[in-house]
Amino acid sequence: MSLLQTAQFLDTVVRLEHLPKDDLPEIAFVGRSNAGKSSAINTLCDRKRLAYASKTPGRTQALNLFSLRLPASAIERDNSDGKKAGEFASGEAAKLEPVWIGRLVDTPGYGYAAAPIHTKSQWDRLAGRYLQARKNLRAVVLITDVRRGLTTLDEDLLQWIAPGIPVLMLLTKADKLSHQERLLALKAMQQTLKAPEHHRPQALLTCQLFSATHRTGLEETRQVIKAWLLESDQARHPPQAV
Repeated sequence: MSLLQTAQFLDTVVRLEHLPKDDLPEIAFVGRSNAGKSSAINTLCDRKRLAYASKTPGRTQALNLFSLRLPASAIERDNSDGKKAGEFASGEAAKLEPVWIGRLVDTPGYGYAAAPIHTKSQWDRLAGRYLQARKNLRAVVLITDVRRGLTTLDEDLLQWIAPGIPVLMLLTKADKLSHQERLLALKAMQQTLKAPEHHRPQALLTCQLFSATHRTGLEETRQVIKAWLLESDQARHPPQAV
């Protein structure tokens, strides 16, 4: 079982002050409405209906949180008796408490043309402030339709994200293009992201082709998110000197 396959629903939050008061790292998913954000989350987590797409895009204005834990086989932390997971008998291993390692945060769809002004303002107060000020935020997966390139709305989203936060541009719906078209679209996006106006080092702004239907880029994206979470976990729990 991969790390993302352990995802389970935690909470729906409509006010920032209701977010968890801990230091667990969070990976946010953002994107324009209809860009395939819910499908990407469900595919990455190997679930059919973990994340929901609103029937009226742009209407749902809330942060949906999903907890992630270390798979049982990966739990190596000492318990209160000084034993490690591998030292337990098979019957005892099932009693181990889960080791929560982070959260995925599904943000509201952004920029849907039919959304009323007050709804867009609400996005600003909730998701916008979350992306700029949330201390737990470690990285962002920005969902964009590969057929559209980097739109003005996508550029707006990049501006919302706090400096120093790594961003993975997930170019969804890659199955809609031929192999050659996909390669050209990826190359064009990589060139676009090098532009100095994005104010983010290349190492912090990368892109990946993705298709929920054909599972293109699935494992590559899982590995990026896993690396973000494990790096943050190691920073929170540095190895103790012997």
